[in-house]
Amino acid sequence: MKIQQKNFLENVISNADYTFLKRKLKADNNMQWYFVVWYLAATGARVSELIQIKVEHVQLGFFDLYTKGGKLRRLYIPKKLRTETLQWLEGHSISSGFLFLNRFGERISTRGVAQQLKNYAEKYGLDTKVVYPHSFRHLYAKNFLDKLNDIALLADLMGHESIETTRIYLRRTASEQQALVDRIVTW
Repeated sequence: MKIQQKNFLENVISNADYTFLKRKLKADNNMQWYFVVWYLAATGARVSELIQIKVEHVQLGFFDLYTKGGKLRRLYIPKKLRTETLQWLEGHSISSGFLFLNRFGERISTRGVAQQLKNYAEKYGLDTKVVYPHSFRHLYAKNFLDKLNDIALLADLMGHESIETTRIYLRRTASEQQALVDRIVTW
């Protein structure tokens, strides 16, 4: 029996909500979470990868990950993000160690990231169904394909074994599909 796959993406944070969340976090001087959100959206990192990023990786501009099967994947940190992160770190006299720490000064957990994102979504009146770590990975992929329609490169950057896995990002969200139909179907 074949199960029909949905032909749209669900619960992906919009660029507007992403920008709003970043702006609110920065305005509240909550710089660590501002950077968590920015790193998730600008690198396409899985949350398990995000929590492994160290200051040394930011200085290098990339982070080499060894994935299942011993494969190497390089997570690039965009220049603008790198520059702003290094200024923030310098202002706090941080020169090494994990980038994202919890309130006890230890590396934050994946669950900690997910929970805090939900807390900020509620605080700022955003839909908690779209503010979760993997949603930013989806946003990265959709934005990448919008700017550079190279699915093979995106598959490599995201660490997908097969382009078939990456194909989902060619799909539009349900609300994007609705907006297109509303605009195009005038007969």
